[in-house]
Amino acid sequence: MDRHYFVYLMASRTHVLYCGVTGNLERRTHQHQHRSLEGLSSHYPCTRLVWFEGFDDVRSAIGREKQIKRWRREKKLALIRKMNPCWVDLSEDWRPEK
Repeated sequence: MDRHYFVYLMASRTHVLYCGVTGNLERRTHQHQHRSLEGLSSHYPCTRLVWFEGFDDVRSAIGREKQIKRWRREKKLALIRKMNPCWVDLSEDWRPEK
């Protein structure tokens, strides 16, 4: 069974950024949006998925997460702008219709 891992950036309305790694991006995004995680994400409403990258190997994903966390803010913003210039919530299509 192939397993996929994701490094992702969540953002608040004021562009506070949270970088994380997960094996289930949809579930983790939901956790951020409902503030059900302890730590930074429970204090800052980083509810918009603004960037992600997939990996087949968990070690590669963790390495990439550590790399991004060491970056200055401007480099993270450039990464987001390259994939998502309008900062839309990339998880919007995952939500059921109301």
